[in-house]
Amino acid sequence: MRPRNIDEIAGQKHIIGPQTALTKMIKKGYVPSLLLYGPPGVGKTSIAKAIAGTVHKPFLAINATTAGKKQIEDAVVQAKGEGNLILFIDEVHRFNKAQQDYLLPHVERGLITLIGATTENPFHEVNPAIRSRCGQIKELKALTKEDIVELIQRALADKDRGLGQYQLDMTKEAIELLADSVSGDARSALTVLEEAFKAAEEIEKGIYKIEIDIIKECIQNKGFTHDKKSDIYYNLLSSLQKSIRGSDTSAALHYLARLIEGGDLSAICRRLIVIAYEDISLAAPEVAVHTVTAVQAVERLGLPEARIPLANVVIEQCLSPKSNSAYTALDSAIEDVRNGQIGEIPSHLQDSHYKGAQALGKGVDYKYPHHYPNSWVNQQYLPDTLKEKRYYQPKESGQEKILSKVYHKLEQLKKEL
Repeated sequence: MRPRNIDEIAGQKHIIGPQTALTKMIKKGYVPSLLLYGPPGVGKTSIAKAIAGTVHKPFLAINATTAGKKQIEDAVVQAKGEGNLILFIDEVHRFNKAQQDYLLPHVERGLITLIGATTENPFHEVNPAIRSRCGQIKELKALTKEDIVELIQRALADKDRGLGQYQLDMTKEAIELLADSVSGDARSALTVLEEAFKAAEEIEKGIYKIEIDIIKECIQNKGFTHDKKSDIYYNLLSSLQKSIRGSDTSAALHYLARLIEGGDLSAICRRLIVIAYEDISLAAPEVAVHTVTAVQAVERLGLPEARIPLANVVIEQCLSPKSNSAYTALDSAIEDVRNGQIGEIPSHLQDSHYKGAQALGKGVDYKYPHHYPNSWVNQQYLPDTLKEKRYYQPKESGQEKILSKVYHKLEQLKKEL
C-alpha cells in the first residue's frame, strides 16, 4: 500500500500538500536533497519512493547502519549509467565519515539526489556536512486519526495492493478503534489490519467480517504506544517528568502506564532516579532513597509485578515538595568554568603533602575547621576573582528549609567576621 506518487500520500499535508513549495518543485520535475525526520511509521520511506515515482527517476534505498562504501560506489555507478538517481538513506544520522566523504561530492554535482531519513532530530544528530547539502529539512508528524481512517479505507478498497479483491465488511467501530490505537503509525495500522483480516470470520462463502473484538485482540500487547527510537518515546519520558514536577498524579500515572506498555523498564527507572535528584532533591532527600529502592525492586520483579513499586514511587514523587536548587547551583558553576571564570586556587587550600610545598606557600595558613567551635571557621575558599560568587540559592520547600536556615546563618557570620 505504499503510495506510487505524491498524490497518494496519507497525511503530511504541511510538507507535501498541493500548495507547498516542495510539491510545486516536484510537479515541475525538480527534487532537492532532503532530510525527513519523525517517528517510525509516519511515511519517510513512502514519501521518498512517491517522490521518485512522481518524477520518474531511478530510486535506490539503503540503510546507513548496514551499507558499506561499496554500496555507495554502486549507487554512483548506477547514477552515471541512468542519469540522476534518488538515493534514500535510512538512519542517515548513523552515516559514517568514509561513506559521507565519498557520497557528498556526487550530491554537490547533482549526480545524486539525497533523501535522508531519521527518527532523531537532525539539528542535533545529523552531521552538519550532510545538513548543509540538503535544501529542505522536513519534520513528519504522527498521522491523525482521520489520516489513518483514510488509509484503512483505501487498503480495504484497493484491489491491486490491498484487500479490495475480497468481500470484506469492517465495521465503523473497528476502523475507528484501530485508528485510535496506533498512535499515528501507518505501518502499524496496516499490520494490524492484515492480521485482523486473517483472523476474520467468514460469515458467508467468500464474505468476511472484521468486528471490534478482532481488532481489540490483534492490538493487545503490540506495544504501539511508542518505539524506543522515536520522538514519542522521548516525549512520553519528558511528559512523565513534567507531570511529576507539576505534582499531577493522574497525568504522571497515565504516562507511566504508556511507558510500561512499551516494556522498557530501564528507561523508566533511570528517569525516576533523575527526577528524584533533579526535581525533588533537597526538599525531600529521602525520596531519592525510596526511588532507588523501588528501582531495585523493579529489577528483581520484572513485569507485571514491577508496576507496583513504580506506581508507589511515582505517586510519592508527585506529592513530595519540590526543589531544583542543587543542580541549578552546579550548572551555574559549570557555566562559569566553561566561560573561563576559574581564577587561582587560594594558596592555603593547595596540596602541601610533598616535600618543599610549604616553601612554595602551599597549604600555609590553612585553618582546620574541626579545631574550631562547631567545626566552622571563616576563611576564603573561592578564588579571588569569584570570592563574592554565590551559586546555591536555597528554596524554602520541605526539608530544604532547614538547610536554608543554616546557609543564611553562615552567610551572616561571614559578613560579621
